[in-house]
Amino acid sequence: MIEERKFGRTIAGEDIVLYSLKNKNGMQADVMNFGAILVNLFVPDKNGEVKDVVLGYDRAKDYFVNGSCFGSTIGPVANRTAKGQFELDGTIYNLIINDNDNNLHSDGNAGLHKTMWQAEKKETENAVTFSVFCKDGLLGFPGNRKFAVTYKLTEDNALEIHYFASTDKDTLVNMTNHSYFNLKGNDSETTVEDVKVWLKASHYTKIRHGAIPTGEIASVKGTPFDFTTMKQISRDIDAENAQLALVKGYDHNFVIDDYEAGKVQKIAEVVDEKALRSMEVYTDLPGVQLYTGNNMVPELGKGDALYPCRGGICLETQFFPNCARQEGFIKPVVTPEKPFTSTTIYKFVN
Repeated sequence: MIEERKFGRTIAGEDIVLYSLKNKNGMQADVMNFGAILVNLFVPDKNGEVKDVVLGYDRAKDYFVNGSCFGSTIGPVANRTAKGQFELDGTIYNLIINDNDNNLHSDGNAGLHKTMWQAEKKETENAVTFSVFCKDGLLGFPGNRKFAVTYKLTEDNALEIHYFASTDKDTLVNMTNHSYFNLKGNDSETTVEDVKVWLKASHYTKIRHGAIPTGEIASVKGTPFDFTTMKQISRDIDAENAQLALVKGYDHNFVIDDYEAGKVQKIAEVVDEKALRSMEVYTDLPGVQLYTGNNMVPELGKGDALYPCRGGICLETQFFPNCARQEGFIKPVVTPEKPFTSTTIYKFVN
């Protein structure tokens, strides 16, 4: 049975509801209709001890700001768009400038993660589907669009996230989830620098000032960006490297090897030996943003735990940053005949 409880109210007075998905192993995912946000994710370790492994807040109203985008469903277009502008079918579209001279996550104050969604419980699937309608021109994007995201919790400790978007005219869609994971528990007050990471990515997209890709797809071999063999984050994160210096650590898009449209494959693994927890990541998208929380400002989170800088790791599955305008990158065009669908899975193994 999917439980639900009131979690707060919006400024407009709408009820914010938290939905709890549970499995037989003691795992639990709590998601809410404001922002289609993953609020809590309780995961057992090898000994059965359960911890909430995502950063976030105890009160819904704290998500009205949520500068770090904890747990958020990001869209219509995630990550950065240079100069906040793109061209589609001969028309130039302008987005809000909210990150240096660029657009980040469509709109920090009115993107999908700051929107009220309609919720539908799917008891037989142990899932909740959130949906929202965006009219033509909203946030600068064309098309009357319907977005949906389904959170499903399986009996093998996998949180599946299924995305969908339809439109009545050509538009761009690049949705992702912006959860910050700390496998020791969100209340551990520790950084994630001691966790080990593996990525199925022999290349990454280099960036310039503003974290905008240069367009170069570079080999990771012999660089701090080589995670093709599992290694501890701390080994290279503070190395003398111009790419790391630009964003104070890892905040880069990695190019998934053997990408095939529509094919879900394992693309990452995170191992926290002290926490006795490991997480696998699966996706059908061509890229994943590894972000190590370098810009996190120490703040109080759930249970008044102090979240330090680098207190969580994000693995945001996606089309590449600036895909709306960078020549040579896959442009995520959605048409009336071809809706957007995608799947990301965070699976916990012991």
